[in-house]
Amino acid sequence: MNENTIGIDAGGSLIKIAFEENSRLRFKKYPIEDIDSALTWLKMFAASNRIVLTGGKAGMIKADFFPEAEIVNEFTAACEGAKYLMEQEKMSLLEKVLLVNIGTGTSWFTMDGSQYNRVLGSGIGGGTFMGLGALLGKNRDFSELVELASRGSRGNVDLLVKDIYHPEDPPIPGELTASNFAKVSAPNEYSPADHMASVINMISETITLLTVQTATLNSTKKVVYIGSTLSGNKLLQSSLELYAKMSGLETVFLRDGEYSGALGAKMF
Repeated sequence: MNENTIGIDAGGSLIKIAFEENSRLRFKKYPIEDIDSALTWLKMFAASNRIVLTGGKAGMIKADFFPEAEIVNEFTAACEGAKYLMEQEKMSLLEKVLLVNIGTGTSWFTMDGSQYNRVLGSGIGGGTFMGLGALLGKNRDFSELVELASRGSRGNVDLLVKDIYHPEDPPIPGELTASNFAKVSAPNEYSPADHMASVINMISETITLLTVQTATLNSTKKVVYIGSTLSGNKLLQSSLELYAKMSGLETVFLRDGEYSGALGAKMF
């Protein structure tokens, strides 16, 4: 890895940066609204460094701030960065896996040795969480919304299978969702925290359903999750892990996986 290269993943919500300092790999991230702060730091730190950009805002950053920078495809960067992180965690790259990148939206990739291919995309992701957080949680801060969700009970908002079958025993696990947000249409007590717990579960269920179908079509049982929406979001991680286990899938959450795109850009 070239120590004098800085990788920047400029996406829809965040600017993520991979760089080396004193021969150690480092990461930084900024909300896209703080682009001026990010680029002020970069101009001081990276005066003589090579800049490689990826992500939807890469062209804008190149035109306005770093005209000499190179741009690489964001899907290629994400997969190459994920491969590097998988190697650091001693994972075999010979085994076929499904890579799921939960960013502003969500992308699915098959990875088989040195080959990778984007096979699916969805608008459900971190942007969904933030948008519904503003509407239902009355907050626009990611970390605060995650903390709010951790205090909620989705059973106050979602109609669960056990609610329908009560007092009988349901034929499937009673904690599964019969209908997202269905209890809001009837008189019921619920809070913004309950709303956000329900939002996270809805995102998790949707991603899992698509993941199970995609894994089956591509003959793999191993799923590797990356993406900024997972950062510090234990509720989403545990929910994805639970639903994957119920579906017979093995899950891995890569450490520093949210920086896969920036890291992949740095490697070019």
